[in-house]
Amino acid sequence: MKCAVANKAKDPWFQYFQDSLDYLKHRDLLRSLRSITPVSGPEVMVGQSRYLLFCSNDYLGLASEPRMKEAASKAALSYGTGSGASRLISGNLHLYGELEKEVSQLKSTEGSLVFSSGFAANVGVISALARSQDALILSDELNHASIIDGCRLSKAEVMVYPHCDSDYVRSLLSSAPPRSKILIVTDGIFSMDGDIAPLQELYALSVEYGALLLVDDAHGTGVIGENGAGSLEYVGLEGAEIVQIGTFSKALGGLGGFVAGSALVIDYLINRARSLIYSTGLPPSVLASNLMALKIVRQEPERRHKLGLLSRRLVSGLASLGFSIQKGPSPIFPLIIGGKREILELSRFLWNKGIFVPAIRPPTVPEGKSRLRISLSAVHTQEQVEELLEALTQFFRRGA
Repeated sequence: MKCAVANKAKDPWFQYFQDSLDYLKHRDLLRSLRSITPVSGPEVMVGQSRYLLFCSNDYLGLASEPRMKEAASKAALSYGTGSGASRLISGNLHLYGELEKEVSQLKSTEGSLVFSSGFAANVGVISALARSQDALILSDELNHASIIDGCRLSKAEVMVYPHCDSDYVRSLLSSAPPRSKILIVTDGIFSMDGDIAPLQELYALSVEYGALLLVDDAHGTGVIGENGAGSLEYVGLEGAEIVQIGTFSKALGGLGGFVAGSALVIDYLINRARSLIYSTGLPPSVLASNLMALKIVRQEPERRHKLGLLSRRLVSGLASLGFSIQKGPSPIFPLIIGGKREILELSRFLWNKGIFVPAIRPPTVPEGKSRLRISLSAVHTQEQVEELLEALTQFFRRGA
């Protein structure tokens, strides 16, 4: 039987979709997907044109690393292309055990648990930890969307505190009614600003008030700390009593998320984290390449050292243009312009110069905080950073 063709003018769903898109378009917020083909290092092809990429989270350049490709290829040839089931059924491939052992060693924890993505890890872990109505979550106002969604899916009361304001967290803790469980949740490195959370202060508060601290270290893992262990290592904290979330899809150049913590927490999450229980396991090729990435992080600190050198050059170059970047330890640089149209104009200017840095607009960032989120990779060259700075100089000094 053929489906009836609805009269679009009278179809409420069609009108709802169209009105929503028109609303975004009129406010310079409409987004679309752009197809790219990786070429070499930070260079990509879009159509027939080559662009220099300064917006990727591939901080160590591992996504195109030959050893990662080889590990993935060998695993696919040996074990196939899929796991076939969720981890609690028959999808718990032996590679998971090796990978989780490496994660635990990197993060200095008793155990770890790999999820299908970083988003799935945050949503599953937070909603599982705070699944009772007597729980309270304190969440930084600039936490990632996956943290926000995890909080929404929990049964806890959620209180949002001003960005990185540990004094405000103390006031919330001291005035909170008696509860059995309090969870403090923060990004380690904040994805849009590149700054680091006051982790030492938050941990001290968690100990004082009997709370549990959860740190999403998606943008710190592999990048900062003497051994690349991330934000906690960078500030000198041990990870044993802190729940750490991470991802393989950024500095580690792969796919998947993880949680690292005590053996008790890991056993609890295996039984309570719905995004783990009801998701098919990762393919063997992904698990193998993730395992290789952790080995490279441990063996090649020079990648992080180069990233530091490039970061310092970019900061000094932006300073000469009048931008005061409050630089943390990450390779993320927010060039905040403010207005949506202005940031779109700058992004288009760079695009015409062969440089790919999309405009970041609300709701990803607050109103009035539109920006370029410039990110560096260890596979960028000094010359490529200079090319970016020259293009920015041309834009901001037009008509001067």
